[in-house]
Amino acid sequence: MQNVKIPLISFLEYLQIEKNYSKYTIVYYQKDIEDFFDFMKEEAITSISDVTHTEARLYLTILHKKKYARRSVARKTSSLRSFFKYLLREDQIATNPFSIVSLPKQEKRLPQFLYSEELEKLFAVSKRDTALGQRNQVLLELLYATGIRISECCQIQLQDIDFDLGTILINGKGNKQRYVPFGSFAHDAIEYFLENGRKELLAKTKQPSTTKHLFLNFRGEPITPRGVRVVLNELVKQTSSTLHISPHVLRHTFATHMLNEGADLRVVQELLGHASLSSTQLYTHVTKDRLQKTYNQFHPRA
Repeated sequence: MQNVKIPLISFLEYLQIEKNYSKYTIVYYQKDIEDFFDFMKEEAITSISDVTHTEARLYLTILHKKKYARRSVARKTSSLRSFFKYLLREDQIATNPFSIVSLPKQEKRLPQFLYSEELEKLFAVSKRDTALGQRNQVLLELLYATGIRISECCQIQLQDIDFDLGTILINGKGNKQRYVPFGSFAHDAIEYFLENGRKELLAKTKQPSTTKHLFLNFRGEPITPRGVRVVLNELVKQTSSTLHISPHVLRHTFATHMLNEGADLRVVQELLGHASLSSTQLYTHVTKDRLQKTYNQFHPRA
């Protein structure tokens, strides 16, 4: 089999330099393409230029037989389509075998969100007399107040926060920056944490002067997305055994509550950092309470 590493490395550099994709996105592309290379070995396909539409269809059939989720198959197909499109542009192949392969239809699931009473229970859990409790409270307040992604939350540094304007500079997908506002509850929680708990956590690290991240772990180092998930899981255990929550559920809740209260769809799109309005439109579902309230308010014979 010919050396496929060279075109792969070239493609990944293209994604990083020209497309400005995040390192997490590039990792997914690399994994998807390397999985296809494994398939090529199993099928004794010795060259990338030998891959045709037939092999592309066979690969997708194998993925379906292995019970891959539709979302996973769609992502792998998209990754390979982009890879072969790049090779075609570079004149390394004659045709793109994935160009006419259709993506599997995605299951349309309404985003999960929390009701106000569930949020109140969650906000009441953190022990604010401890450094970690103060940090956890800021995590909850900020994730709900802004709707930012977990990866964006972990990247926030002190200089990104403007208390006068009540905004935070967020570094989003593809290194795209946006300003998001935060309210008084998040404002107070952040200020209290900075004056108290964060200093206590910072004292545990060996290089306190170089640690500028807002959120720290128990060692005084920047917290990771996995660390945030662990924190939320622990808070949920203290709240309710039936409540399921993740950083994305808080993002869903932010968007749902904003739209239910009448916020403009394009404003919510900008706050969430969505490139496409269609991504934001998922949140245009409404709660039964909202439907009933609207019906009672506007129907002449309600």
